[in-house]
Amino acid sequence: MQESRKVKNFGKIQTSLELPDLIEIQAKSYDWFLQPGPGKRKSQGLQAVFEEVFPIESPHEDVVLEFIEYEVGKPKYSELESKERDVTHAAPLKSTIRLIRKDSMEVREQSVYMGDIPLMTPRGTFIINGAERVVVNQLHRSPGIFFFYEEAERTYNYRVIPDRGSWLEFEMDSKGFIIARIDRKKKFPVSLLIKALGYETDEDVVKLFYDTKTVRLKSDEDFESLNGRRVARDVVSKQTGEVIMEVGERVTMDMLDRLREEKVSDVQVIEFPNNKEDSFLSTTLEVEKEFINKHVKATMISEYKKSELALLTIHAIMWQSEPGNLDTARDHFTRLFFDPKTYSLGAVGRYKISSKFGMDDFQTLTLKPEDIIYSLKYFLYLIAEADGYEIDDPDPRMKTKKRMIPTVVDDIDHLGNRRIRSVGELIMNQIKVGFQRMERVIKERMTIQDLDVITPQALISIKPITAVINEFFGSSQLSQFMDQTNPLAELTHKRRLNALGPGGLSRERAGFEVRDVHPSHYGRMCPIETPEGPNIGLIMSLSTYARINDYGFLETPYRYVDNGKLTDEIEYLTADREDHYYIAQANQELDDKGQFVQSIIPCRHRGNFPYMRPKEIQYMDVAPSQIFSVSTCLIPFLEHD
Repeated sequence: MQESRKVKNFGKIQTSLELPDLIEIQAKSYDWFLQPGPGKRKSQGLQAVFEEVFPIESPHEDVVLEFIEYEVGKPKYSELESKERDVTHAAPLKSTIRLIRKDSMEVREQSVYMGDIPLMTPRGTFIINGAERVVVNQLHRSPGIFFFYEEAERTYNYRVIPDRGSWLEFEMDSKGFIIARIDRKKKFPVSLLIKALGYETDEDVVKLFYDTKTVRLKSDEDFESLNGRRVARDVVSKQTGEVIMEVGERVTMDMLDRLREEKVSDVQVIEFPNNKEDSFLSTTLEVEKEFINKHVKATMISEYKKSELALLTIHAIMWQSEPGNLDTARDHFTRLFFDPKTYSLGAVGRYKISSKFGMDDFQTLTLKPEDIIYSLKYFLYLIAEADGYEIDDPDPRMKTKKRMIPTVVDDIDHLGNRRIRSVGELIMNQIKVGFQRMERVIKERMTIQDLDVITPQALISIKPITAVINEFFGSSQLSQFMDQTNPLAELTHKRRLNALGPGGLSRERAGFEVRDVHPSHYGRMCPIETPEGPNIGLIMSLSTYARINDYGFLETPYRYVDNGKLTDEIEYLTADREDHYYIAQANQELDDKGQFVQSIIPCRHRGNFPYMRPKEIQYMDVAPSQIFSVSTCLIPFLEHD
């Protein structure tokens, strides 16, 4: 047996971590998608597509088609034979499908051939029509909620971007009220959206976003303290029952005299964040009434609750029609954001939203009313230039029962907001399209065929599935002939990151900012290896030690520093987590006990380079080559280039 060669490192700095499997990004992603082994499969990849489409019920609700399991067979030809015969190296995909007749409860179960699915070689490639191809990883914007500041207009806005479904946008209007927009259609006051979620009164709306304070009116000083404040609850005359002031209205000197005359004993006022008055309430609630009067008949206004009027108004604005049936309006609104069939944040979008607002729900893949309320509260504190606000901490292990939510504008080019779609996810998205087309064909056949002789095989058409698979591997921008110039070119191709392609950027649209090197690229994407010309900064390469986590975000390893002493514990951090820590360089001088020799250490923190004491440092780089890709690391004396 031949002995393995010993690798001798002549570097002065010893690396603390072995080089990872450099094509793991390809192999791991395709295994995630296909789950080829026997046994119970997780709800991910191909299994998740089957579960999403099935069960399929006929339009007459008399027949149901259920999915039991799928099985990946053995390939007809080996890799070598596939190349020689100019065919695709693929395996048959069979699924066990059960047909149930509801009238007689008769059950027919059958193994159905679903087409051939290409197999990945041990080298992380596919053989398609005899040629070796690589599916390049795509870098794209993560779903979630993102807050922006428009420099030219000096206004804030934010967007709720789903994985699939309608976009929801909010912005501060030039007139001073917050407006919402669905799918970039007509604008409407945000209070309409809040009331459509089920909040009835203006008082309910105010208390969702602001703290309130009750002022007891006993002396002249108490009355004077109200001047300029906005009321959080309707002020009602005890004598006549008339509403003197409505929610959100500002107290003026004339109104103070009226309050004295009416002998009002207490008034509830709004406590604005950072003690900054904002005009969101008065203007938005006033404009809301104008919108309702414009889009809903006067006879209907007295018939419905405020939340129902909001639904009818949004329906009339969105579909540019007469406000119709309340059930239709409610159904349309639910389908926009709360129906899993038409709207999904995806696991990534839910993770980003729950992490941002300190929520503990990571399962619900549609929007929740709380998401909209929390995002608007965040937005109001952002406009008020407050550093943040406190919430009840959902984590029972925390000793402090409150958690601070810092309010900051998002950097869309930060790698905490951009993620990787690897080969498994790209193929899953394509196959999902094929399955949805197949579902339509099945429903058509269910209405035509004789129920007495109908079988799962007769109902299922595999043409849509094979068509999308062939189209993806044959002509997609991300499926490319493998660069076989030399082994290094081959490896680099498999570790490439591409911001172009379906759902990504285009060369013409991509500006300077998205192409530029970002501090969050450190240890995740190589700052050197990118092509010259129109693709500069859009086609990148993975750094040597980088890996992708379960949500598709890039992680890089660091050694943990415990109270000024370096440990052997390795921790992988995403770009947004890294922002919280001070990180020392790999070439920092250490003594025999693993403690820093110098008393002041140069570090990295959020793109800056502060000098910190050893006890203030949390992590240290694992190797000087961590920042670069495999190809770049082979350049001799790179630091002198």
